[in-house]
Amino acid sequence: MDRRQFVAGSTAAIATLGTLPVFAQDAYPSRTVTLINPFPPGGAADVVGRPFAAMLEPIVKQPVVIETKAGAAGAVGAQFAASAKPDGHTLLIHIVSISGFAEVDKLFGREPKFTRADFIPIARFTEGPMVLVVNAETPYKTLKDLVDDAKKNPDKIIFSSSGLYGALHLPTQLFMNAAGIKMRHLPTNGGGPALTAILGNNSQVLASSIAAANKHIAAGKLRALASYSDKRAASLPDVPTMKEQGYDVEFYLWVGLFAPKGTPEAVVKSIRESAKAAVATDKFQASIKNLGDNVRYMDQPDFAKFWDEDAKRVEAAVKSIGKVQG
Repeated sequence: MDRRQFVAGSTAAIATLGTLPVFAQDAYPSRTVTLINPFPPGGAADVVGRPFAAMLEPIVKQPVVIETKAGAAGAVGAQFAASAKPDGHTLLIHIVSISGFAEVDKLFGREPKFTRADFIPIARFTEGPMVLVVNAETPYKTLKDLVDDAKKNPDKIIFSSSGLYGALHLPTQLFMNAAGIKMRHLPTNGGGPALTAILGNNSQVLASSIAAANKHIAAGKLRALASYSDKRAASLPDVPTMKEQGYDVEFYLWVGLFAPKGTPEAVVKSIRESAKAAVATDKFQASIKNLGDNVRYMDQPDFAKFWDEDAKRVEAAVKSIGKVQG
């Protein structure tokens, strides 16, 4: 082959290469999206996460599944999500207690297994007031009845929670501190088991999200004594707040979506857009309303700012409680 033929052939080959398709990175999502629920079924993350997953699936056009990884008041699932591949296919649904784990570890002189810096906040879905409930078989008709008996009989009354320093332990402990009482703690591994404990009268008191407790209050199995909000909850208008009854305690249980740190910006943007669309659906809004909870959506910039501020409140609550055992 002479030089002219070689050059012509090379030019033709290059021209052909120029027409070949350029293979880009797979569009997100390219497979099943897994939402880690760090609590047993029945808790706030679960009852909010399931309708969210159902609405998200047709939007992303991939299966969206809830995977439960419960334990240590939500720390086990959070640690799993923090170490997941940061490609957007494993996300975390968590609650207010995600902000306090590192502070608890510090309190006990432990190296934190993860911190808030291990997550990218994507969106906040709900912010619901909490309610202090008692088993309907107890004689307590008012918060004063409960406080009076607890003062007469320290450590006799049992309260259940989602685990030490979890989202149900913190508000109960803050109430006990404000009221100057002691009740016996029955920690479980999530809001669902804590609710099961009080429904079975294995505990008598529980600080719960209204979303998880509302149907049991309506059924007459639980009695609501006080809400933790700054004003009475719309779904429980006859239940006075803690502050109305003389206790300077306020606490909210929010549910949000997180991605592992290192998730690409383009993927985060896609998740944000899909999450916003899912929460805006009539079906999701109706599901949350039926739970007695409130949709309080925050997109990433506002949620990130809120999370920084809320974390300070949760960390302060942990410090105010100090070292406690189960």
